[in-house]
Amino acid sequence: MTQKVFSILYSFRRCPYAMRARLALLYSGIVVELREVTLKNKPPELLQASNKATVPVLICDDGKMLDESHHIMLWACQKSDPEAWLNTASHPLIHDNDTSFKSFLDMYKYSDRFPEYTQTQYRDSCGMFLQRIEQSLQHSSYLAGKHRSFVDMAIAPFIRQFSMVEPTWFEGKSNVTPYPNTLRWLQSILQSEFFRLCMKKYPAWQAGDEVSIFPNH
Repeated sequence: MTQKVFSILYSFRRCPYAMRARLALLYSGIVVELREVTLKNKPPELLQASNKATVPVLICDDGKMLDESHHIMLWACQKSDPEAWLNTASHPLIHDNDTSFKSFLDMYKYSDRFPEYTQTQYRDSCGMFLQRIEQSLQHSSYLAGKHRSFVDMAIAPFIRQFSMVEPTWFEGKSNVTPYPNTLRWLQSILQSEFFRLCMKKYPAWQAGDEVSIFPNH
C-alpha cells in the first residue's frame, strides 16, 4: 500500500504567525505533518527549506514551499473555504497588523530592549490600532460581521500576544479595560474548541522522530 504523503508544516506553538497558519489549515480541513521547532535549536531541514529560517514554513505535498503565514492561510482557504473566509483576506486591518502594530507590539513586549520610551508609551502606540479593532467590534461579534473569518484569525494571535504582556491591565482587573469589545472578541476565540485544537502541544521534532499529524483530535 502506498503511504500517504502529507504537506509538512514547520511550526512553533506560541508564534502568532505559525498560529494563524495552523488556524487556516484546521479550518480548511487540511491534514499536515507538523514539525514543532525549537527556536534556539532549529533543525537543519528547516534552514534548508527556507532562507528566512523562521516559522511557519509549509512544504506542500507537490513540493512547493511557502514561508509567509499569510500565503499559507491563502493556500489553505483556496483548497477549502466553507465559510467564505477569502472574502476578508485583503482586509486592511491585516496589513496594518503585520506592519505598524507588530512593530509597536515587539517594543511593548520587549520594552527593556528599547529604552527610548517607556513600556506604557509603547502600549499607547499599540492602542492606535486597538482602537480600530474596538470600533469594528462595536456592533458585530467579529471584525467583518456576525461570523468569524480570515481577518479575525489573521489578527487574533497578535492581540493574544498583546493581552499577555500585562494581562491584569488588559482584562480590566485593576482598572476598567479600554477595550471591552476587543476583550470579548478575543476571549470568544481563545475559549473555543477550534482554538484549543490549534494550540495542542506537540513534541519538538528532529529527523527520525515519529511523525506528528496536525490536526490531531
